[in-house]
Amino acid sequence: MNIVIFGPPGAGKGTQSNLIVQKFKLHQLSTGELLRKEIKNNTDLGNQISSIINSGNLVSDKIVGDLIKKYVSDKFYKDRLIFDGYPRNLIQAKNLEDVLKKYNQKIDIVLKLSVSLETIKKRISERKSLEKRADDSEKIAVKRYLTYENNIKPVIDFYKQSNLLKVVNGEANVSEISDEISGLIELIKG
Repeated sequence: MNIVIFGPPGAGKGTQSNLIVQKFKLHQLSTGELLRKEIKNNTDLGNQISSIINSGNLVSDKIVGDLIKKYVSDKFYKDRLIFDGYPRNLIQAKNLEDVLKKYNQKIDIVLKLSVSLETIKKRISERKSLEKRADDSEKIAVKRYLTYENNIKPVIDFYKQSNLLKVVNGEANVSEISDEISGLIELIKG
């Protein structure tokens, strides 16, 4: 089973992905984590990524696509991936479909955490006191939210047309969101 989970930055994708990974024995493919790993390892690509993220912009489809393909092509992860924060636009969605098809896989369900900008602002301010990340300023968060929402609409439509999209109330508490997601996944598993 391959799952896509998405929602704006700060929606709780990482938290829900971790819970899904534990419950359904999947492997989380968080583009955010993959990108941060490159930054932490201080690679040339990591320095380039850092500059892009810190200015409030999104990393190119090519960079992200190459990172994703590395995992999809690995037999160890076959049909056991949850894509956290990917795809972010229609090009990435179509690229993911092509890469999965190439390796005889598909997306089984797409989960969208629906969260308002006000809730995102509140979560960012709460997160600041727990763990400081360079992308945690409210101004950058608002820009990233608006950029994300603008880019994601065609992706939502793309997955709606293929009847894979399930919208989850991302405003609820962590366990309620998790229960709703688990129920949807159980229905797909049969």
